[in-house]
Amino acid sequence: MSYWMDRLDPGRRRILLISPRGPLYRNRTGIWKKSLRYAPLTLTTLAALVPEELDAEVVVVDEGIHDIDWDAEADIVGISAITGTAPRSYELADHFRKRGVPVVLGGVHPTLVPDEAAQHADSVVVGYAEETWPQLLRDHFSGDGMQKMYVQGHDLSLAGGPFPKREMLPGARYTTTHTIEATRGCIHGCEFCVVPSAWGKPLQKPVSEVVSDIEQMGARRLIFLDLNLIADVEYAKELFEALIPLKIKWGGLATTMLAWDEELLDLVAKSGCRGILIGFESLSKESLTETRKVFNTRRDYHDIVGRIHERGIAIMGCFVFGFDHDTTETFDETVDFVIEAKIDLPRYAILTPFPGTPLFRRLKSAGRIISEDWTYYDGQHVNFMPERMTPDELLYGTERAWKRTYGYRSMAKRLLGARNQLSVAIPANLGYRFYANRLHNFYNCEMVLGDRMLAGAGTK
Repeated sequence: MSYWMDRLDPGRRRILLISPRGPLYRNRTGIWKKSLRYAPLTLTTLAALVPEELDAEVVVVDEGIHDIDWDAEADIVGISAITGTAPRSYELADHFRKRGVPVVLGGVHPTLVPDEAAQHADSVVVGYAEETWPQLLRDHFSGDGMQKMYVQGHDLSLAGGPFPKREMLPGARYTTTHTIEATRGCIHGCEFCVVPSAWGKPLQKPVSEVVSDIEQMGARRLIFLDLNLIADVEYAKELFEALIPLKIKWGGLATTMLAWDEELLDLVAKSGCRGILIGFESLSKESLTETRKVFNTRRDYHDIVGRIHERGIAIMGCFVFGFDHDTTETFDETVDFVIEAKIDLPRYAILTPFPGTPLFRRLKSAGRIISEDWTYYDGQHVNFMPERMTPDELLYGTERAWKRTYGYRSMAKRLLGARNQLSVAIPANLGYRFYANRLHNFYNCEMVLGDRMLAGAGTK
């Protein structure tokens, strides 16, 4: 019996919400250790949106930390899927449907390819779920029956929503359950990003509601999960001003544009920011132009890093390999920059043509997609033919960059040089070192580097 089955009341309606196990958890323990994990918001937000009049008992299962009970009793199952977890999501959905349990699929992948998802579900939720999920549940439990598809309208507002039910996830299994969002979406249209294709226009919560959520959590440290917290600079300034009296410490995501505005940067630091994730993506102006991230070319990266470090803020710098202008020299050039600029926590990904994105359409039309097995759409597999190197060179060049970056000497140069938030940065770097030296165990590309790839491989 699973950890949660004994909590169910046999006399009430039962809603089971699942976040499927992703590629980092293909085996029982996964590659990540607790020190690098935080609680997701999707399931706890969906739980909070269940209409009270249904008097339903809701159970949330994050499969990254708990096994699924295949015999679980439920009146309806909701599964939230990203592209990398889509095959696992379909496996779970097919299983519960065979048992006669209705299944709803939602999340970014079903939003991007709803017709595919509909083959494995009784209903598909497209887009955000603040309005459609409650309506779907009312339709189901009233006996009227669910529609095959629910599509969120363009007039959605994030104001007045309930606080996520964070207490439904076992806090001891995460670094923190104090995750929050103030905004959704992004104003930019990067070619490889799923956000513009899946979620549409950016949305904002009233700053007062964000503050109320933080206060009711009693959080002293938290993580903003917003994809671009500074997309609207005036809103961001209002938010950071409101955070200052709370005396919290927080981390979040932003673009390089954070360092362009001295007032904004000062407010970020005063509001308690101790770490920021920034998508640098590439050192190449040609690659940044290719991916429609031209704004990254407007400031020198060294200057950006220096300005942020001056405020005592650590940087998780993200870089992508596999753009059409990348060569086998790109890997070492990037690592050299990371060490020289003293990026606190560097991270590398292989360019991934997620379905529904302009990148996928471009590569598909050129016949360069070599696998549509969504299991391997996780940022560390090669699913397309690179332009200026072979698939093997891209795969193993990325792995080499990870290992070189997280060698002890490189870690010492970066961390002791920057000296930002060392109490957090050192354990995080050790966690990434563990990851970097086990990539071959968890990201095995043999299923992708098959006959089709080998037949077409070659430097162009």
